Amino acid sequence: MAKPQQEVYFVFMNFDPLYERLKADRSKQGSAALDAYLTQKHDKLLAKLLPPGTYWKKSSLAIVDGFAVEITDAQASVLRSAKEVRVVEKNQELA
Repeated sequence: MAKPQQEVYFVFMNFDPLYERLKADRSKQGSAALDAYLTQKHDKLLAKLLPPGTYWKKSSLAIVDGFAVEITDAQASVLRSAKEVRVVEKNQELA
């Protein structure tokens, strides 16, 4: 059986008051704290919902509390059903 095709998806999270507080701190320390918080938050969500080694998180996006991840269509559906997730969208390259 062929391995399911993985594609890049963008995952955007629901409102998070701690994210909003950290984002408001424009200092260097505030920026580092925000990056660390989001990386941990996004990694924990993926580890909770998807089997290890079946996805590749490409980056966390601090400006919108989201991340880019290489996953299958079925895994995207799993993420869509998570209460912490607002939107999951497949990356679309523009010609």
